[in-house]
Amino acid sequence: MIEENQKFYNRFLAFMDAITICVSYWLAWYFRYRSTLLFSSSFEAVPQRVYMRALYFVVPSMIVIYSACNLYTSNRVKGRRLEIASIMQANMIGALIFMSVLQLLHQTYWSRWFVFLFFCFNVVIDTIVRFALWSILKRYRKKGLNQRSVVLVGYSRAAEEYIDRVVQNPQWGYNIRGILDDRIEAGTTYKGIKVIGRIDNLMIILPENHLDEIAITLGLKEYARLEEIVALCEKSGVHTKFIPDYNNIIPTKPYTEDIMGMPVINIRYVPLSNTFRAAVKRIVDIVGSICAIILASPIMIIFSIIIKVTSPGPLIYKQERVGLHNRPFMMYKFRSMVVQEEQSEKKAWTVRDDPRVTKVGRIMRKTSIDELPQLFNVLKGEMSLVGPRPERPFFVEKFQEEIPRYMVKHQVRPGMTGWAQIHGYRGDTSIKKRIECDLYYIENWTLGLDIKILFLTIFKGFVNNNAY
Repeated sequence: MIEENQKFYNRFLAFMDAITICVSYWLAWYFRYRSTLLFSSSFEAVPQRVYMRALYFVVPSMIVIYSACNLYTSNRVKGRRLEIASIMQANMIGALIFMSVLQLLHQTYWSRWFVFLFFCFNVVIDTIVRFALWSILKRYRKKGLNQRSVVLVGYSRAAEEYIDRVVQNPQWGYNIRGILDDRIEAGTTYKGIKVIGRIDNLMIILPENHLDEIAITLGLKEYARLEEIVALCEKSGVHTKFIPDYNNIIPTKPYTEDIMGMPVINIRYVPLSNTFRAAVKRIVDIVGSICAIILASPIMIIFSIIIKVTSPGPLIYKQERVGLHNRPFMMYKFRSMVVQEEQSEKKAWTVRDDPRVTKVGRIMRKTSIDELPQLFNVLKGEMSLVGPRPERPFFVEKFQEEIPRYMVKHQVRPGMTGWAQIHGYRGDTSIKKRIECDLYYIENWTLGLDIKILFLTIFKGFVNNNAY
């Protein structure tokens, strides 16, 4: 629910920015050519319609620049001064690009004063609009709405300082559900926040409280347990951050938040949590899946006919998998096995010479042709071209208990291919090695890495020697 609210707010904010850009643009044109307040000469070397047509390019370009400057990234504790600095930075970049384009297109008759006025108006008006929205959101959160639920793991000075800041700033919208600690008696209260149990109770509390975040606030004497507790928190799949009990030592960069001088270290850095990067990856997925569907359509048509002719049953096999934020979805594949009862197949992997696999299915599995329908999962937004491979709910529950950090893979969209697959970890191979590759990909994502994985998939990712 929190992610959905944030997406809606980001879309609304982008819509308001688009209106602001249009208003600023029109005001700049009006004061340059219609008003005598600033300029005595109103000669138009370029017709008004030409100026206005440029808005079709200016508005989307500015929205992209705003996103690149993290103006649509969720940060509840971000100061207003940093917000203004980001707005000014985005508009300076926009002005430089605008002037460069005019120069490259040899548009010497465009008024440079118009461009200057446009970006000045845009900074001022956008700042006013965002401050108005921020004030409304502040009142909204003070009333207990749009809250982000958090539980603290460990009672310490860091826990008390964090609670102090949250209590003093209700506009942040954090709702601390309680503290888990092994040394302090349950029921002990600090500023209305209770110790609700032991640290081992975390896996029991998570399903009941629908938490959005876990904050590790251990005392210095308990740091020997840090590795164990981090593993427990990451097993939950919930976003985890670490608030150290020695904030004068830990720096606030590169992967930390700064809450009024108090560093909050995120346990795992996920580049795709950035709105701009996620949007770029999604655009590549949409364009790439459409192109791949067109190119692969002859192969898909041929095998569709062969499947229907050689084996009775449905053409497409749908199977429940676990995707982004632990949400289940139905993954598509060409049916490569004989039709069977769902209960008999959902808890078993295929083995060598499995009698359930058809002759055509064996070829499709070996060459990954059975995976082609997943391009439609990508187009729908359930999967990505590149990412950790999704698994069935039964195996997710099993591996969650057996493999540390397994659930971290669900912080990004699952993919058709990935870092693990191009390194040979497909089918009946080491799950631990596969997760290590997935974690590397999640923490080191770049668009270049995605392109590299797709390129290598063409040469060594399609043929699967471990497919039965």
